[in-house]
Amino acid sequence: MSKTIISLTVSLLLSACAIGPDYQRPPVDVPEQWSMASPDTSEVQRVADKWWENFNDPVLNRMVEEALVNNQDINIAIAQLDDAAAQARLARTALLPQLNGAASGQRGRSSSETSTGNLGEVYTAQAALSWEIDLWGKLRRSNEEARAQYLGTAYNRDAVRLLIAAQVAQTYFQMRALDASLEVTRNTQTTREESLSTQEKRFKYGMVSMLEVSQAQSELATAKINAASQALSLKTTENALSVLLGRSPRAFLEAHERGQTLSQMTHVTQIPAGIPSDVLTRRPDVASAEQALVAANARIGVARAAYFPSISLTGNLGSQSLSLSNLFTGPAATWSFVGNLAAPIFNFGATQANVNSANAKQRQALAQYEKSIQNAFKETLDGFASVESTRQQEVAALEQVHATNEALRLANLRYDNGYSSNLERLDAQRSAYQTQLSLISIRLARLNASVDLYKALGGGWTLPTP
Repeated sequence: MSKTIISLTVSLLLSACAIGPDYQRPPVDVPEQWSMASPDTSEVQRVADKWWENFNDPVLNRMVEEALVNNQDINIAIAQLDDAAAQARLARTALLPQLNGAASGQRGRSSSETSTGNLGEVYTAQAALSWEIDLWGKLRRSNEEARAQYLGTAYNRDAVRLLIAAQVAQTYFQMRALDASLEVTRNTQTTREESLSTQEKRFKYGMVSMLEVSQAQSELATAKINAASQALSLKTTENALSVLLGRSPRAFLEAHERGQTLSQMTHVTQIPAGIPSDVLTRRPDVASAEQALVAANARIGVARAAYFPSISLTGNLGSQSLSLSNLFTGPAATWSFVGNLAAPIFNFGATQANVNSANAKQRQALAQYEKSIQNAFKETLDGFASVESTRQQEVAALEQVHATNEALRLANLRYDNGYSSNLERLDAQRSAYQTQLSLISIRLARLNASVDLYKALGGGWTLPTP
């Protein structure tokens, strides 16, 4: 009889389908290719997984690799992934039979008032096998949900890695920009110290008034203020970089290595034609949002399965004896086989409420998935526009630096030959100083825009194979 029940149960299990909708990726209305991509791919870089290497700075490369190993946010994400893997493994075990063993020994004396009052011993060894038959697919849907949550956590880890790599690159660029700004300011400070010394000598011999001396003192003080402010910003940027690299507090006191200057680093200026728009669906955050949708879809099946009865089988095999020496003999053997069926009858609509909740959460996950794709396209289009805009700004800023430097040269000549006042020369000095700082800021913005574009594309792209 028991063999018949087991065979029937297995046949039903193999022929059963899981309750609830099977996941299908929602259709997304996206263009096939990027309209802003360049048709000329002869000089366009192929971006590999290590997109930061395209900036041509070995120091940056080493810093990113160090951060990917030591950064604490990445370590947290890895630990969360290990937890999700364990939870997925736990969900899989619910599909399989569970075998447990137990053994006991008892010695005691009964009351003389109620029985013979003799001493007695009882020894028991038992193995229990239990198995819930997943006839309606509840456990399979739970396993599907746990697997999607694991994959979503894996994509979250990848998103954290991409974010940390981008933050390291942009913080490094900020440090190099502050290095350049501080160098320009200190050179300006040296020039203004010389100018003040010259004006003081001229005032001593009655060649200029105290006005020129005061103006020189003011300009020198401005340069000192700027240098102190930039030095502070540089120190805080270095500290932020140390945190991103996962360095110990002791290492915070060590100076960071420097590599290429801003002008020596390469930039992403063009995106090759032929890259499909669905490259964004491989972004870690988009992929994670899709796995959240898969999990929410599976939870609908789990909720719906509560309408149907659950079937479980339990078997016990063991032995029991009054003597330890006879415990494993044939007459001491015991066994039992139990089939259990539990079905909901009336729970005041609790099952339907759980189904409604699961459907609502699936709609939330769907909206979040579609929103992640919209954000991905927005960030990518913004990245295209920023890269092109900062490229044009850099060209104009270079022209402006050349023009103001030439104006300063002519203003110095006019002042030295008595054709103009000191005020005209001071204006030319200020303009030359500000345009140099502006060029540094624009170069920094262009590098940051390149990083943002890499990040928007999920870390880069690969050209399609012919």
